Amino acid sequence: MKTKIIKSNDLYYAVDVLLSGGIVGLPGDTVYGLAVNGLDGAAVSRVYKLKGQPEVKPVSLLVPDLNVAATVCAGIPRSARLLAEEFWPGPLTMVLPRRDTVPYIVTAGSYTVGISCPGNPKTQNLLRLAGIPIFALTASLTDTHLPKSAEEVLKNFDWKINCVIDGGRCTNDAEPTVVSLTTEPYKILHQGTISEDRIRQVLTSTP
Repeated sequence: MKTKIIKSNDLYYAVDVLLSGGIVGLPGDTVYGLAVNGLDGAAVSRVYKLKGQPEVKPVSLLVPDLNVAATVCAGIPRSARLLAEEFWPGPLTMVLPRRDTVPYIVTAGSYTVGISCPGNPKTQNLLRLAGIPIFALTASLTDTHLPKSAEEVLKNFDWKINCVIDGGRCTNDAEPTVVSLTTEPYKILHQGTISEDRIRQVLTSTP
Protein backbone atom coordinates (compact mmCIF):
# COMPACT_ATOMS: atom_id res chain seq x y z
CA MET A 1 0.00 0.00 0.00
CA LYS A 2 1.15 3.51 -0.78
CA THR A 3 1.86 5.38 2.43
CA LYS A 4 -0.49 8.33 2.94
CA ILE A 5 1.18 11.60 3.95
CA ILE A 6 -0.88 13.69 6.38
CA LYS A 7 0.13 17.33 6.26
CA SER A 8 -3.06 18.86 7.67
CA ASN A 9 -4.33 18.89 11.25
CA ASP A 10 -7.07 16.40 10.34
CA LEU A 11 -5.76 13.28 12.05
CA TYR A 12 -8.86 11.09 12.04
CA TYR A 13 -7.45 8.85 9.31
CA ALA A 14 -4.38 8.21 11.51
CA VAL A 15 -6.66 7.50 14.48
CA ASP A 16 -8.56 4.92 12.42
CA VAL A 17 -5.26 3.33 11.40
CA LEU A 18 -4.16 2.97 15.03
CA LEU A 19 -7.48 1.57 16.20
CA SER A 20 -7.54 -0.98 13.38
CA GLY A 21 -4.04 -2.31 14.10
CA GLY A 22 -2.11 -0.32 11.47
CA ILE A 23 1.19 1.56 11.67
CA VAL A 24 1.55 5.36 11.73
CA GLY A 25 4.75 7.33 11.26
CA LEU A 26 4.65 10.24 13.68
CA PRO A 27 6.87 13.09 14.89
CA GLY A 28 8.35 12.72 18.35
CA ASP A 29 10.23 15.33 20.32
CA THR A 30 13.64 14.33 18.92
CA VAL A 31 13.00 11.87 16.05
CA TYR A 32 10.13 10.33 14.07
CA GLY A 33 8.75 7.00 15.18
CA LEU A 34 6.69 4.06 13.95
CA ALA A 35 3.59 4.01 16.14
CA VAL A 36 0.83 1.51 16.90
CA ASN A 37 -1.85 0.96 19.50
CA GLY A 38 0.07 0.18 22.68
CA LEU A 39 -2.64 -2.23 23.82
CA ASP A 40 -2.46 -4.31 20.63
CA GLY A 41 0.28 -6.90 21.05
CA ALA A 42 0.00 -8.13 17.45
CA ALA A 43 0.50 -4.59 16.11
CA VAL A 44 3.53 -4.10 18.37
CA SER A 45 5.00 -7.33 17.02
CA ARG A 46 4.53 -6.10 13.43
CA VAL A 47 6.58 -2.97 14.18
CA TYR A 48 9.45 -5.06 15.53
CA LYS A 49 9.37 -7.31 12.47
CA LEU A 50 9.24 -4.32 10.11
CA LYS A 51 12.39 -2.92 11.70
CA GLY A 52 14.05 -6.34 11.99
CA GLN A 53 14.60 -5.66 15.68
CA PRO A 54 14.42 -8.26 18.48
CA GLU A 55 11.74 -7.93 21.16
CA VAL A 56 14.16 -7.87 24.05
CA LYS A 57 13.69 -4.66 26.03
CA PRO A 58 10.79 -2.70 27.52
CA VAL A 59 9.56 0.39 25.66
CA SER A 60 7.67 3.25 27.28
CA LEU A 61 4.18 4.16 26.11
CA LEU A 62 3.15 7.62 24.90
CA VAL A 63 0.12 9.13 26.62
CA PRO A 64 -1.59 12.53 26.40
CA ASP A 65 -2.22 12.78 30.14
CA LEU A 66 -2.49 10.83 33.38
CA ASN A 67 -6.08 9.80 32.65
CA VAL A 68 -4.88 7.62 29.78
CA ALA A 69 -1.82 6.61 31.79
CA ALA A 70 -4.20 5.20 34.41
CA THR A 71 -5.42 2.64 31.85
CA VAL A 72 -1.96 1.03 31.78
CA CYS A 73 -0.60 1.82 35.26
CA ALA A 74 -1.80 0.09 38.42
CA GLY A 75 -2.43 3.33 40.25
CA ILE A 76 -1.15 6.88 39.81
CA PRO A 77 0.62 8.07 42.98
CA ARG A 78 0.85 11.67 44.13
CA SER A 79 4.50 11.74 43.05
CA ALA A 80 3.50 11.02 39.45
CA ARG A 81 0.87 13.75 39.51
CA LEU A 82 3.37 16.28 40.82
CA LEU A 83 5.96 15.41 38.19
CA ALA A 84 3.44 15.37 35.34
CA GLU A 85 2.09 18.78 36.35
CA GLU A 86 5.60 20.22 36.37
CA PHE A 87 7.27 18.54 33.40
CA TRP A 88 4.62 17.20 30.96
CA PRO A 89 4.62 17.47 28.07
CA GLY A 90 8.36 17.20 28.08
CA PRO A 91 11.45 14.98 28.44
CA LEU A 92 10.36 12.94 31.43
CA THR A 93 9.53 9.24 31.49
CA MET A 94 7.96 7.81 34.64
CA VAL A 95 8.08 4.10 35.45
CA LEU A 96 5.12 2.68 37.39
CA PRO A 97 3.60 -0.75 38.10
CA ARG A 98 1.70 -1.89 35.02
CA ARG A 99 -1.83 -3.16 34.59
CA ASP A 100 -2.51 -6.52 32.97
CA THR A 101 -3.95 -4.58 30.00
CA VAL A 102 -0.39 -3.93 28.82
CA PRO A 103 0.80 -6.65 26.42
CA TYR A 104 3.78 -8.74 27.54
CA ILE A 105 5.72 -7.67 24.44
CA VAL A 106 5.61 -3.97 25.41
CA THR A 107 7.35 -4.43 28.74
CA ALA A 108 9.44 -7.49 27.82
CA GLY A 109 7.82 -9.31 30.71
CA SER A 110 8.49 -6.61 33.31
CA TYR A 111 5.87 -5.80 35.93
CA THR A 112 6.44 -2.10 35.31
CA VAL A 113 5.70 0.22 32.40
CA GLY A 114 7.20 3.55 31.37
CA ILE A 115 4.92 6.43 30.39
CA SER A 116 5.84 9.68 28.68
CA CYS A 117 4.02 12.65 27.19
CA PRO A 118 5.55 14.04 23.96
CA GLY A 119 5.58 17.74 23.23
CA ASN A 120 4.95 17.71 19.47
CA PRO A 121 1.51 19.33 18.96
CA LYS A 122 0.35 16.92 16.24
CA THR A 123 1.36 13.88 18.23
CA GLN A 124 -0.36 15.28 21.30
CA ASN A 125 -3.51 15.81 19.26
CA LEU A 126 -3.33 12.26 17.87
CA LEU A 127 -3.03 10.86 21.38
CA ARG A 128 -6.02 12.87 22.59
CA LEU A 129 -8.18 11.88 19.63
CA ALA A 130 -7.26 8.19 19.83
CA GLY A 131 -7.61 8.03 23.61
CA ILE A 132 -5.16 5.13 23.83
CA PRO A 133 -1.51 4.73 24.82
CA ILE A 134 0.79 4.55 21.81
CA PHE A 135 3.81 2.27 21.37
CA ALA A 136 6.53 3.71 19.12
CA LEU A 137 9.96 2.67 17.91
CA THR A 138 12.37 4.93 16.03
CA ALA A 139 11.46 5.06 12.33
CA SER A 140 14.84 3.84 11.13
CA LEU A 141 16.41 0.57 10.07
CA THR A 142 19.65 1.24 11.95
CA ASP A 143 20.67 3.20 15.03
CA THR A 144 23.16 5.27 13.03
CA HIS A 145 20.57 7.33 11.15
CA LEU A 146 17.79 8.96 13.14
CA PRO A 147 14.89 10.28 11.03
CA LYS A 148 14.11 13.93 11.70
CA SER A 149 11.42 14.45 9.03
CA ALA A 150 8.48 12.72 7.37
CA GLU A 151 10.50 12.50 4.15
CA GLU A 152 13.20 10.49 5.90
CA VAL A 153 10.58 8.08 7.24
CA LEU A 154 9.28 7.50 3.71
CA LYS A 155 12.77 6.66 2.45
CA ASN A 156 12.73 3.56 4.64
CA PHE A 157 9.05 2.72 4.98
CA ASP A 158 7.04 3.98 2.00
CA TRP A 159 4.57 1.23 0.99
CA LYS A 160 5.26 -0.51 4.31
CA ILE A 161 3.23 1.63 6.74
CA ASN A 162 -0.26 3.06 6.44
CA CYS A 163 0.51 6.76 6.87
CA VAL A 164 2.98 9.29 8.18
CA ILE A 165 2.05 12.52 9.94
CA ASP A 166 4.15 15.44 8.71
CA GLY A 167 4.82 17.48 11.83
CA GLY A 168 7.80 19.35 10.46
CA ARG A 169 11.42 18.72 11.23
CA CYS A 170 12.32 17.53 14.73
CA THR A 171 14.70 20.07 16.23
CA ASN A 172 14.43 19.29 19.95
CA ASP A 173 17.44 17.38 21.27
CA ALA A 174 16.36 17.25 24.92
CA GLU A 175 17.26 13.85 26.37
CA PRO A 176 14.56 12.33 28.58
CA THR A 177 15.12 11.72 32.26
CA VAL A 178 13.72 8.36 33.38
CA VAL A 179 12.52 8.09 36.98
CA SER A 180 11.11 5.00 38.66
CA LEU A 181 8.25 5.63 41.08
CA THR A 182 7.84 1.95 41.96
CA THR A 183 9.90 2.31 45.13
CA GLU A 184 10.12 4.78 47.98
CA PRO A 185 12.10 6.89 47.58
CA TYR A 186 12.09 7.32 43.80
CA LYS A 187 15.05 6.18 41.68
CA ILE A 188 16.62 7.92 38.69
CA LEU A 189 17.15 5.25 36.03
CA HIS A 190 18.58 7.61 33.43
CA GLN A 191 19.74 11.18 33.89
CA GLY A 192 18.60 13.36 31.01
CA THR A 193 17.79 17.03 30.55
CA ILE A 194 15.77 17.29 33.75
CA SER A 195 18.18 17.17 36.68
CA GLU A 196 17.74 15.05 39.79
CA ASP A 197 17.76 18.28 41.82
CA ARG A 198 14.65 19.45 39.95
CA ILE A 199 12.98 16.07 40.46
CA ARG A 200 13.75 16.24 44.17
CA GLN A 201 12.48 19.81 44.49
CA VAL A 202 9.13 18.89 42.94
CA LEU A 203 8.67 15.69 44.95
CA THR A 204 9.54 17.31 48.28
CA SER A 205 7.33 20.34 47.76
CA THR A 206 4.43 20.78 50.16
CA PRO A 207 0.81 20.83 48.92
